[in-house]
Amino acid sequence: MGNMCRSIKTLRPPFEEVVTDEDYYAAALQYVRKVSGFRKPAAHNQEAFDRAVATITTATAELMSTLQVRR
Repeated sequence: MGNMCRSIKTLRPPFEEVVTDEDYYAAALQYVRKVSGFRKPAAHNQEAFDRAVATITTATAELMSTLQVRR
C-alpha cells in the first residue's frame, strides 16, 4: 500500500483554530483524487466522483464537530 497524500492538512486544533466548509471540501477532494487516481475524472465518472467528495466532506465535518481535543 502506498503512502497517503501528504498535502491533506490537519484540520483540528492546535493546527487549525478555524476550519471552514471550504477546508472540509478541499480535504475531501484531495482524498478522492488520491484514492481514485484521477485529478479530473472522465465525464462518465464525474457523478460518482462528485458524490464521493460530497459524502467525505459531510463525514469530515461530522467527525470534526464531535472530536474532543484535550490541550
